[in-house]
Amino acid sequence: MNMNADDVKSVAVLGAGTMGHGIAEVASIAGMDVRVYDIKPEFVSAGLEKIRWSLSKLAEKKAMTEEAAAAAHRRISGTCDLREAAEGSDLVIEAAPEDLAIKKDLFSRVDALAPAGAIFASNTSTLPITELAAATGRGSSFVGMHFFNPPPLMPLLEVIRGNGTSDATMKAAVGLGARFGKKVVVCRKDVPGFIVNRVLGPLLNEAAWTLTRGEATAEQVDSMAIYKVGLPMGLLELADYTGIDTVYKAGEAVRSRDPSNVLVAPALKDKFERGLYGRKTGEGFYRYSKEKWGRPTIAREAGDALDPLVVFCPAVNAASWLVRNDVCSLEDLDMSVKLGLGFPEGILRLADGWGLDKVTAALSAKRERYGDFYTPDPLLEDKVGRGETGNSAGKGFYDYRRSETVMKEVVVRKAPPLAWVVLNRPHRLNTLTDALVKELVAALKDLDSDASVRVIMIRGEGERAFSAGADLTSFGDASPAKVFDLARGWYDAFTQIERTGKPVIAAINGLAFGGGCELALACDFRLASSDAQIGLTETGLGLIPGAGGTQRLAKMVGLPRAKEMIFLAQRLAADEALKVGLVNRVFPKGEFDDRVSEFAAKLAKQPPLSLKFAKRALDASTQGPADVGELFEAAGFGLLLSTQDASEGISAMLGKREPEFKGE
Repeated sequence: MNMNADDVKSVAVLGAGTMGHGIAEVASIAGMDVRVYDIKPEFVSAGLEKIRWSLSKLAEKKAMTEEAAAAAHRRISGTCDLREAAEGSDLVIEAAPEDLAIKKDLFSRVDALAPAGAIFASNTSTLPITELAAATGRGSSFVGMHFFNPPPLMPLLEVIRGNGTSDATMKAAVGLGARFGKKVVVCRKDVPGFIVNRVLGPLLNEAAWTLTRGEATAEQVDSMAIYKVGLPMGLLELADYTGIDTVYKAGEAVRSRDPSNVLVAPALKDKFERGLYGRKTGEGFYRYSKEKWGRPTIAREAGDALDPLVVFCPAVNAASWLVRNDVCSLEDLDMSVKLGLGFPEGILRLADGWGLDKVTAALSAKRERYGDFYTPDPLLEDKVGRGETGNSAGKGFYDYRRSETVMKEVVVRKAPPLAWVVLNRPHRLNTLTDALVKELVAALKDLDSDASVRVIMIRGEGERAFSAGADLTSFGDASPAKVFDLARGWYDAFTQIERTGKPVIAAINGLAFGGGCELALACDFRLASSDAQIGLTETGLGLIPGAGGTQRLAKMVGLPRAKEMIFLAQRLAADEALKVGLVNRVFPKGEFDDRVSEFAAKLAKQPPLSLKFAKRALDASTQGPADVGELFEAAGFGLLLSTQDASEGISAMLGKREPEFKGE
């Protein structure tokens, strides 16, 4: 009979070491009875003690109640009797040393002891599931379940299909992953390295090759990885942390089955043979004090001159191979490296950002110098040949083509999670008319209700102006009362920007005078190009600001400075506007749109509900008595604490991973 995920009540974990005791803890927290097996009593005792300690820490940090921790601990027992561990188990998870002979022997013995309907799973990170299953008579119920270290904290689980694994077993394994509280990615084919290590292996080895070839130092490589790419740890630092012996042997295991994936670096082999394994031996690519196992010092500027593609292009090549061979989905591949390796973005997203043409060129250059291992994957070459080179082209591994809505004087371009609202009167320096302002408000309301959009950017069409102010000619011969109504209408419209529940950025790509400046003042952020000019210039025309400028500017830069700017109709250059706090950032003209999008993308990764409430609370602090703002702040905090985003944020912090906020 097929075992369903919900049918699993008891679990046997074979191995009480680092991974085994962690997997046992995960299963017990999920409500399952767990028996931990190992060959020596001291191994079992040590594993059970580490589980007890870990559960107590989770309770101490309020990740679970003390009662829940105690209950989970009671569900775990240990044994050195394989029969005792296996009998009656619905799920058998092997977590023995990463040695094919040891694992096959263990599975052949437990095969005769476990119930006929039990699911068999291996936690191997590199060894073929099909070969391990061959040691048993139950290939259809045999699956890979690769946890990441430490299992109680790391959110990812790779489920790997062996050649004989049934659909029912795959479904059950994915369901078990959900019960364990993990994000599950599915490796559809039993390829060497599966998903994560198929990408990580060539990446770590290429980092080590740069040392062998004299292309960079360890500090330069790791500085680039941390400060340019955004990894939480340097690549060679990661090798030291994982264990160079582990990295080297994993690379050799994969290479022996598929030489096209890993080119093992001499620097890794040398340190392995000399016993310099990293942190656990006190020396690897860096040296470590035995008294304090701190991280190495890596200077931010050390990697400034190193192009990430020098190191990352083989990893992108491996990722392309996985996609081309339908080993996993694009989404699962990128999820794997984000949750399993701490990448800020998936490897395919990074590649699209770098440009697939540049990735292919980097690989081709290496092939000419170092051999055929670096031959670009056919999928990469095909995409480049079709012009699908990534973000800038609108399509790469992912489709970035924007949906566009063209109104009379405003254009809306959506590229979720971002959206641009473009003031589309370049022939008039994007000066404001009543029609344009009404279209602007309508666009903002639509985007505010669109769950796929998290950040809104407003800019002017063309290169000369954000908005040079109100188009006074559009007022015609309107009476003073009519103009008063128009001004109040614009003030109300700009107030709608302040009340929009999402961050709104004024991308000041040129002139922002008068009404254009007032529009920018109503936004949450003002990002200026290096040639921008900004100011409330109405007094130069014998007028005063009429759409909230006198109110908003004083709150932003202080009353004395606001009077000076308005009385003298000052036009501040971008750098001066930055100094007085009128703009948040100044970016070079040639990089402006990309840098604004990068800023917006960082905002888009934040929890939407938190941003919404924080925006309201901050605005309340400037618009009424202090106790009103404080009341709103306290109410917002209380409401947010009960949201799924708050739960995800706390879970991600404890798991030392990037959170994935959904606005729920």
